[in-house]
Amino acid sequence: MNPTLLLDLGNTRLKWALLDGDTWRETGACRHEDIATWVAAMRARLPATIRCFGVNVAHDRLARELERQLGSIHWLVAQAQSCGVTNGYDEPERLGADRWAALIAAHHLHRGAALVVCCGTATTVDWLDADGFFRGGLILPGLTTMRASLAHATARLPFATGDVRLPPTNTHDAIASGCLLAQVGAIEHYYRVMEGPACGAMALLSGGDADIIAGHLAIPARTVDNLVLRGLAVVAAASARPNPSHDAREHTP
Repeated sequence: MNPTLLLDLGNTRLKWALLDGDTWRETGACRHEDIATWVAAMRARLPATIRCFGVNVAHDRLARELERQLGSIHWLVAQAQSCGVTNGYDEPERLGADRWAALIAAHHLHRGAALVVCCGTATTVDWLDADGFFRGGLILPGLTTMRASLAHATARLPFATGDVRLPPTNTHDAIASGCLLAQVGAIEHYYRVMEGPACGAMALLSGGDADIIAGHLAIPARTVDNLVLRGLAVVAAASARPNPSHDAREHTP
């Protein structure tokens, strides 16, 4: 099987992984402004034949530039059903491709019901039944986005660099604590609403702020590195089978 390059083109960074069959050879990340440098370095050592699978929630021009430099990329698009996951969105194709990939990964990593939480520029909180049915989810600003919004929208509040303390006794700690508890509160409330305790669901957290958020949750939770890329790996493996049942669909941004 040819090596596979996985691309998670997010709001602020490109995350990537290079697979050789089922073996993860390398992973990494770079900022949008460093993509050209990263591509130049990767092209110098990539094999002549490589399969590329990606998720894009950033500007389409970045996706087109990656295609120009790397060749054809299979950009994941949410579907009604794929890789054992059924999409319960009103309009399945409008579900973010990153959320779709994370749900696919969660279904293949965890046997029971799961609350799939991706903690980046935005925080997404998605409920997945044990049988792979996605019932819907939340989108809220991520930790850094919350802090930045207070700094931009108010005259006297800073971009907080404080610590999480209860009770907070200074402005920086008050902002840091409030933003963190807003994330925790949304996740735990949704877990209860979806009857997580009754079905023994596990929260699976991924992304840059996953560790700090997971550390404050009072529900069963664990962190998983590169959940979106892991979902892409499942899709890539399915597409290599002799008769994949629309497990991947090429999309040009």
